[in-house]
Amino acid sequence: MAKKSIKIRAKVKGEVTTVKCLMSHPMETGRRKNKKTGKLIPAHFIQDVVAKHNDADVLTAEWSGGVSKNPYMAFKFTGGSKGDTVTISWTDNKGNSDSASAKIK
Repeated sequence: MAKKSIKIRAKVKGEVTTVKCLMSHPMETGRRKNKKTGKLIPAHFIQDVVAKHNDADVLTAEWSGGVSKNPYMAFKFTGGSKGDTVTISWTDNKGNSDSASAKIK
């Protein structure tokens, strides 16, 4: 995917940091048919998602084709401070990947 596919925001309140991100991805299950040809659309979905806070893993997820198109993900963790970096990265079943970072506000 050529353009950035992840929009990310991170905000700290007290000791809890809330991260929200939107990932642009088709998330095809491999079971849907093309309406014009009648052939199955090949599976194409995000498999692995990793969230890091200052290079330390705070979340790892394994997804499949059951996740909706353009998935939204939100989570919370403790230990973040204003100005720290949060990075979200994903890899899909075709070997594509992307990542994005944001400073905690």
